Amino acid sequence: MSNPPLHPLPPSLILPHSVSHLVDAAPINSPPRTTAPTAPSFLSILPDSDKCNGSQFVQEEAPIDGSPNTPSKHKEIKAPTIGMKFDCDDSAYEFYKQYAHRMGFSVRKQYVRRGSAGDVKRRTFCCSREGERVIDRRREQVSFHHPISQIGCLAQMTCQLQKDGMLEVVSFHEQHNHEFAPSPMKHMLRSNRKITPAQQAFADDAEKSGVSIKQTIDLLSMQVGGYENLGFLNVDYKNHVNSKRRVALKRGDGRAVMDHFTKMQLEDPSYFYSIQLDDDNQILNIFWADSRSIVDYGHFGDVICFDTTYRTNSYGRPFAPFIGVNHHKQSIIFGAALLYDETITSFKWLFETFLSAMSGKQPKTIFTDQSAVMANAIEDVFPESNHRLYENEWIVAWNNMLETYNLTDNPWLREMFDVKEKWCMVYGRHMFTADMKSTQCSESMNSVLKKYLKPKHGLLQFFGHYSRVLSDKRSQELQAEFKMRQTTPVLLFDFEMLRHAAKLYTPEIFKMFQAEYVKIVDCTIYKASKSDSITEYRVKYRNKTQEHLVKYEASTTTVQCSCMKFSFLGILCSHALKVLDKKNVKRIPAHYVLKRWTQDAKVGSIKDYRGIDIKGSAQEFARNEN
Repeated sequence: MSNPPLHPLPPSLILPHSVSHLVDAAPINSPPRTTAPTAPSFLSILPDSDKCNGSQFVQEEAPIDGSPNTPSKHKEIKAPTIGMKFDCDDSAYEFYKQYAHRMGFSVRKQYVRRGSAGDVKRRTFCCSREGERVIDRRREQVSFHHPISQIGCLAQMTCQLQKDGMLEVVSFHEQHNHEFAPSPMKHMLRSNRKITPAQQAFADDAEKSGVSIKQTIDLLSMQVGGYENLGFLNVDYKNHVNSKRRVALKRGDGRAVMDHFTKMQLEDPSYFYSIQLDDDNQILNIFWADSRSIVDYGHFGDVICFDTTYRTNSYGRPFAPFIGVNHHKQSIIFGAALLYDETITSFKWLFETFLSAMSGKQPKTIFTDQSAVMANAIEDVFPESNHRLYENEWIVAWNNMLETYNLTDNPWLREMFDVKEKWCMVYGRHMFTADMKSTQCSESMNSVLKKYLKPKHGLLQFFGHYSRVLSDKRSQELQAEFKMRQTTPVLLFDFEMLRHAAKLYTPEIFKMFQAEYVKIVDCTIYKASKSDSITEYRVKYRNKTQEHLVKYEASTTTVQCSCMKFSFLGILCSHALKVLDKKNVKRIPAHYVLKRWTQDAKVGSIKDYRGIDIKGSAQEFARNEN
């Protein structure tokens, strides 16, 4: 069953200048259909201090034992009196709440009569247990009912507007028909619970940082010495968080998404986004990439992993990040999409949009999970790219498996064998993979995404946490760059080739190169043949029976090994290095230094989808490297 479309975009928001490279957007004729879900709030917020300045009543709290209210027991607490005046409605309400809290009951606003100008003429505040529950006939058969709190309590305070502009208490009923809340429970009374502005600010920061509701409440309670001193309950905090989310989306998801992307593009002119709509003006697919992602793709977009297996939003839609690896062998994100479905139409739209964002540059290799539909879309949109599935054993191990488990007639395995060139490494060593095995890069990124992105997140919250994922990944790269420039790698041997490699490569790549180079002492070599320009050598490592054929051309310092490590990894293998050592070549030939693995990998300008050099923070890091 397909997922429902997102909320529609209002027609007034679909402007040519606000949607970059809008593909297949249908004409917009239908009016917007937005929803703004509401829920009762149990949060009492103090009135703004500049609204009115009510009378101040400072009273000492008398011990309350929880017994039924009798006025004679609470002489110490100043009760409302006939003739008491307040300068506004809010002041009267705050006084009655403070009185109620000290007594041990909760209050609410019951009745109001306003003048033609909207001013309060008469107001009644009552005990929250006033009235009786109205039975919902539609739910009479439902077995579960919430506990009854309204039991007909008549306690109330009524104020009337006087000629002097003051609200005067004209009626006060003190008697209650229920017990008061004892002191240890008074902080639970609904009308006096509130989240202070400072607590709201802390809660908002925690929400943006991905801190759970429970962890936030625990931290706040520690600051004030216990949960009873918070001033609110867990449910109040949850309502506050949900209220913030509702406010953010109250104009509809479509408008909220557009507002988000417009804001991002104002802050980052090279920010790219595209939204595909259906005939009813509803959002189908979304793709976005900031300028830093575009720059990263320009430098490291030779290999990408694409994975739609992680659904991490409240709509259950496939979340599809484009993932690569940088010169420190760290996962990076080139862009991301929220898809309506996983059809060839959606995939083709996405891949074409991705190419538009990246100025038409196609990757050399694309890793994906197994999907015939996706494979067809990749073949159509990325004809220059190699499509790879997961890695497995080679043909001998495959045949052994079939025989061992009697699977030679298994139709699914026969189908897998037919596309072995895409998943078996022995058939793909000519394809550059940046040392990424199958979709392990995507799987690793999924573990990171699960830390920040939760299925319950709404769209705006999702985008916010996605930005945190980017920020954290980029912080890790910055730390790796700092460490690289403040330290020098340890050489296992003081050889010129290693000293040269240490200056060229990042620490992670140097480790890989050094591991290959030190193997040459355990390699045997002998000449196999020689022509006018090319000499062929047989090289074998240690006690292994397999020999590798290495061709060497002295005039160009070209060395080619049958293991093809340089083709798929980008560094020379021990077999090729053995031949170079024999030929007294002490530095890595320039044509075997892959820039994407060097310390200067990010030097050079990258243009955005408009053909303009990307400026600002995205390129500042690369400039500083010089």
